[in-house]
Amino acid sequence: MQYAVGAPLPPPHGQASGPGAAMHWTPNPGGHTPGGHTPPTSPQAPPVPPPAPAAPPPAQQPAPGQGWHGPTPQQAPPTPHSTDITGQVRLPPAAPVPLPSPPTDAAPDAAHAAVAVLLIGPAGAGKTSVARHWADTRRVPTAHISLDDVREWVRSGFADPQTGWNDHSEAQYRLARRTCGFAARNFLANGISCILDDAVFPDRPVVGLGGWKRHVGPGLLPIVLLPGLEIVLERNARRSGNRRLSDEEVARIHGRMAGWYGSGLPIIDNSQHDVATTVRVLDDVVARSIASPPNW
Repeated sequence: MQYAVGAPLPPPHGQASGPGAAMHWTPNPGGHTPGGHTPPTSPQAPPVPPPAPAAPPPAQQPAPGQGWHGPTPQQAPPTPHSTDITGQVRLPPAAPVPLPSPPTDAAPDAAHAAVAVLLIGPAGAGKTSVARHWADTRRVPTAHISLDDVREWVRSGFADPQTGWNDHSEAQYRLARRTCGFAARNFLANGISCILDDAVFPDRPVVGLGGWKRHVGPGLLPIVLLPGLEIVLERNARRSGNRRLSDEEVARIHGRMAGWYGSGLPIIDNSQHDVATTVRVLDDVVARSIASPPNW
């Protein structure tokens, strides 16, 4: 949303202009107060401002010494600035993010491509660490958007899924996903790539991938990060706060994530990889996804 920006109007003569000054005043083109008295002149009165190009003849201007009582009815309103001086960045269009164009050479360089990546995986897969490191080390501006971080923007009234998945936690999850989708389109529209991470389940395609496609667009590249169950349990045990889940919940989520095998989406098993190695593998998978987008 943009607003017309113009020079502030000076206060009426004799009226304070500090923080305690009155915020309302009535223009009085005739130069008289409601009681018919002429305001007293002051030797320190400011000079009468020069007339605007559309100003009335000099005979209709206030007499010298009577002060300034606001614009006359014939005076044109201030002209808005032609450029936005607020520093706002142009918002993205309503259209979703299109598929990225593959480079012309035989080996696409994912390090230079402007892309939107969705990193899928269970709790403890290392999605956040990998996504953050991937965004940190790219040679083009790249943002990391974590769904869990956006969900936790809600402070009072936060619906913690650990206390039980219900309508409130589902509503906050969907709201956070829409917010992440808008942020992704906003970054892409302003030349910044992005990587999102979320625990998307293959047995809920309408809510999972279907929701991300609606909010971001078909140009989103989904990639699954799925290490072995033992690795996931070990990493989850090092977590704290509401990010740490019970072993039973982790095993249940991991079992559901196994449904991604055979889905056609690229899968990275980072059981034996550190973060830096996983990021290099991710670069290769993104390059291949740009050259041949997955059918999802």
